[in-house]
Amino acid sequence: MREGALIGPIIIAIGLVVAAVSFALVGALLERADPAAELRLGRAEDRLAEAEAEIARQGAALREARADLARLRDEMSLLAGRAPAAGSVAGPGAGAPVLPSHDDDPPETEELTEVMQLARARFNIGITQPNNRVMLELLGNPRASYSQDCQPVTDPRLRALLETRRIGPITVTMIRPALDSLERVLDRLAETDPDIHAKLGTAGALCARNIRGSSTAISNHSWGTAIDLTLEGMLDAFADGGTQFGLLILAEYFNDEGWFWGATYSREDSMHFEVGAETLRRWLDEGQLDG
Repeated sequence: MREGALIGPIIIAIGLVVAAVSFALVGALLERADPAAELRLGRAEDRLAEAEAEIARQGAALREARADLARLRDEMSLLAGRAPAAGSVAGPGAGAPVLPSHDDDPPETEELTEVMQLARARFNIGITQPNNRVMLELLGNPRASYSQDCQPVTDPRLRALLETRRIGPITVTMIRPALDSLERVLDRLAETDPDIHAKLGTAGALCARNIRGSSTAISNHSWGTAIDLTLEGMLDAFADGGTQFGLLILAEYFNDEGWFWGATYSREDSMHFEVGAETLRRWLDEGQLDG
């Protein structure tokens, strides 16, 4: 046999021997390394699981903190601008604050007309602004024609529902159930915030006309279910995105009575309050809109 013919089988045989030796060597090394490697791997997996659990806990805490911050920001829109209670600040050299006596007058809220940033999401929850279709369905048409000026109501059914009444510091003409509801709002205000109550005024309630700037849309003032309010004789600026501090307090009371606050219109109108659609339908069911 020629020498070249033996080279191939010899190389293959050497390769097989080397492979067998390598396999045995690697197997021996793995047998010695496996216990330590598995221990280190187990510990690493435990630390990873702990880290992931801690990240999840921190994420939940962060979400909760963000929610708390959002609530605090909303509350600040109501609390900012309030005057400190009388006697709550200690005088020079005093060791403790002086508490007011029971005979002291309630502290007055200052800066009632200070403009605050409005947190729209907290108002008018579950209350729908009644459009013209709803108002015409529930209360009929106040008159046959309208302009930008206030005109008398001519519809007999609606006229029978109207009443002029003195409620606290203001005198207004509206439908009777709206007056009853407004009276509850202002009675509550007189108890909780007498300084706001004393400085409350009105820029009008009943006024049969079109919405400002429109020749077709009827203002809800036409049905005697809406009112514009002032504080210290000042109107809240229209569509500036802010609102007078005192109106924030009033808005919560009106919302509790089922009134819609105009501050959440696309063009903010914070002085405007009107009876919500749900409340009007309830009054209809109760027979309060029968005249």
